[in-house]
This record gives sequence, C-alpha cells and structure tokens, in this order.
Amino acid sequence: MYVAVKGGETAIRNAHKLLADKRRGDRSVPSIRLDQIVEQLALGVDRVMAEGSLYDLELAALAIKQARGDMIEAIFLVRAYRTTLPRFGYTLPVETAAMAIERRISATFKDLPGGQLLGPTFDYTHRLLDPELAADAAVEAPEERVEETHEPAPRVTDILGHHGMIETDGELPEGTAPGDLTREPLAFPLERDLRLQALARGDEGFLLGLAYSTQRGYARSHPFVGEIRIGEVEVELEVAELDFPLTLGRIRLTECQMVNQFKGSAKQPPQFTRGYGLVFGQSERKAMSMSLCDRALRARELGEDVTAAAQDEEFVISHSDNVQSTGFVEHLKLPHYVDFQAELDLVRRMRAEHERRDVQETAE
Repeated sequence: MYVAVKGGETAIRNAHKLLADKRRGDRSVPSIRLDQIVEQLALGVDRVMAEGSLYDLELAALAIKQARGDMIEAIFLVRAYRTTLPRFGYTLPVETAAMAIERRISATFKDLPGGQLLGPTFDYTHRLLDPELAADAAVEAPEERVEETHEPAPRVTDILGHHGMIETDGELPEGTAPGDLTREPLAFPLERDLRLQALARGDEGFLLGLAYSTQRGYARSHPFVGEIRIGEVEVELEVAELDFPLTLGRIRLTECQMVNQFKGSAKQPPQFTRGYGLVFGQSERKAMSMSLCDRALRARELGEDVTAAAQDEEFVISHSDNVQSTGFVEHLKLPHYVDFQAELDLVRRMRAEHERRDVQETAE
C-alpha cells in the first residue's frame, strides 16, 4: 500500500475507481460478456486456465475481463481464487490415448495409423489481417460439418517403442504418490513429476524462448514432433464406497510428444528419447515448448553435459513462473524511500571521499 503517498487510502480508493472506469471504457460500446470471451477469445481463456492451474472457462473469462486483457494479471487472479477452493481428492491419471480427438498431427510419420487431422489451426493461414472481421461479417459455416473422431488412436511413441527405437515411458513404483507443488514448497533437485507440473504452469513466452534456444545449439537437442493431439478426455475420481470410478466430466487438453536423438551412454544404447508436454485447452505452442524444455532438463539423467540455461533446472523452474516473476519485478513500484535515502547518503559519502583523494593527489 502506498501509505507514504499524499492522500493515502483515499488516493488508493480513487485509483481503484479510475481503474474500473478505464476497464469499462466508452459507455456507448456494449460491455463485453463472459460468453463472448469464452467463445471468441478461446485461446486466451485456455492460457489463463493452464497457467492459473484451474480449469474453469467462465472464471478464466472473468479474470481476463477484470484484468483488462492483461494475461498475467488474469492468471494471478485465477491462482488467488484457486487457493480458496476446497480439495476433495485426486483424480485418476487421464488417458490421452482415449482422447476424443479434434486435431492430431505428426512430423515423423506421414501415414500415421488413425490418420492425421489438421483441425482448427493457424499453420496454413497467410497471416494477413482480415478487414471483414473488423466489419463483423458473418463467417460461413462449412458445407459439411467436420466430425471429431472418437476412435482410440495409437501414439507415435508407442509405434517407436514397439520396435525398441525409443526409451520406455517409465512407471512409478507401486504406491508412489505424485508430488503437488501447490501444497509443498519446491526443493531442488526435482523429480520429473514436479518438474512437469512447474512447466505446465510456466509462462508460455519464457518457455518458448528457452525452447528456441535449445534449437539454436544451447543444449544437446535434435527434436522431432512425434505427435501433437488436441481433444477432450474424461476425468475420473475413485470413491471409496464404489468399486468403479466416477466420471466427473470432460476437459480439453493439448499433448505433445517430442522425439529427440540420443547417441547412447555406457548404460543405454543409441535410441530416441522423450520430451513431454501436457496443458489445459488448445495451446500447442506451449505444449511444444514444455516438451522441449522437459527434454533439455533431463540432461543429467541421460548423462549429458549441462552447458545451457535450458538445462539448468533451478534457473528454468525458478524463473518460469510468471506470477512470482511479476511479484518480484513489480514490487519495485512500491515505496523504497528509506532504502533509497540510505543509498543516496552512501553515494554522497563515497563521492566526498573520492573528491578528497583527488584534491590530496593534486596537492602532492
């Protein structure tokens, strides 16, 4: 709180009123509704849910509206709200192999079993501004509705695994409970489950920059997109009184399996290794970046030299959280009058001592 600012709490209340006024904007323009944000700014909503660690379309839309489109502020709002919610338990691991697929592509196999589905993507657009959208022109519906596939589709990594060309997926020992970074403070080094949790909540832009660095030679990386799939999966919860899991609902996810070259080690033969990304909603750029960073952070596990920032676990995880980063950077806006006056006094004394020495040296 700016207690030292003239006006004190009155000034802060007026700042809040001004913020609300600016948020509303021109009153002659209709106020944007939450359903409009959910339906027409869906990718922004998905990002807020992913980095806010809360799957709720309406709450994410509300956060975006309240934050005036500031995505990190919206993520902060969602995380703060999340801390007020009760914890009923942990759901079963979702089965992405049974995903109701909307989009599925592979850069490694042209004739992918189950087929490739382009789905809704910017990949083949010309990146030219469309004036018709400014005029709110109606978008023509396709002549034939494209139906989603609900047939289970094998993963590309399973195909490679069948021939022994990629490392095994790995399994947790019986009875092992995965960590929960929202309940316990992180302590380095991390197990991979906690590392993946942190990456899933990490800032998309930061992880994208690190992922790009691995492709420019700042880590041992020669990646191929084994598969990206987007679609809905069922979320199930085991209840003690029942002998079958309850289906709570369906959520949309983006999964990326990155396939990386590995020359082998004293213990392992040459084979492909895995990088993994899984995030809420449709966010393949984030899932790809996450999978590239995941693979880079496995350097020590695979006996590789740690030479790049993307391979440094403490650096990546500690700086990928945009809420924590925002707190540290933006706290500089808060009053530091006493600290600065102390620094100012120190610099004055140092300058006086410097000038005294100069005069003394000139006299000699």
